[in-house]
Amino acid sequence: MSAEFGGRTGRQGKISQWLRGRRPKEAVGDDGREALLLAAAGVGLPLAPAAYPTADFRCSCDRVGCPTPARHPLSFAWQTQSTTDRGQIERWARHQPQANFITATGMVHDVLDVPLEVGREALERLLDAGIEVGPVAESDDGRLLFFTLTRGTPEDEDEWWPCELDCHPETMDEHPGLRWHCRGSYVLVPPARLPGDNQSVHWVRGLEHPLPDPLTLLEVLTDACARYIGEEPDHANAAWPSRR
Repeated sequence: MSAEFGGRTGRQGKISQWLRGRRPKEAVGDDGREALLLAAAGVGLPLAPAAYPTADFRCSCDRVGCPTPARHPLSFAWQTQSTTDRGQIERWARHQPQANFITATGMVHDVLDVPLEVGREALERLLDAGIEVGPVAESDDGRLLFFTLTRGTPEDEDEWWPCELDCHPETMDEHPGLRWHCRGSYVLVPPARLPGDNQSVHWVRGLEHPLPDPLTLLEVLTDACARYIGEEPDHANAAWPSRR
């Protein structure tokens, strides 16, 4: 299911080897695709069908000049449609064999989404420091996705604190560094295909790794992203405030 880094013994060598060049991606057949989707639902990630790339590297949707080809849900009702129900996901996967799937964030999990170079550096630092890292997916459009526990979805809006890093589908371009996908956002869940030759979203650390608290990763990720975009990190504004 994932490219394992193993225990602490020999971890540095394995990480360095991975950082020097991605491990070859294995093709995922229909059975493997369905198994990975069901595994994601099995750990609580709510899924919904998404668009997929066509033979001419365009989007399967009928929107002319789609701005996010193969990266968006099929339905505008994706937030209510998203589910972990095994039977429904099996039906979707079998009736729409080419479809990608998104996972709706802010229900069970969030995703900290960073540039690939930044993510690789941060992942090495986190593992070397003995910090628990959960599932991590790599997107061949140049992003690394850290899956974490959610910040929560309280019924009382007064109990919600927005974060300057919060990212929604319509604000993606405003966050070239760290994007925090929480309520109202989504990401493609592996296995997913992107436009281009052999472009995909795939696991580099699988779903057997428990979801961590996002704040345990945030400082390392914001530091790495600040260096990437040439700014000083602002942990005071980036961090999630404590609950009252």
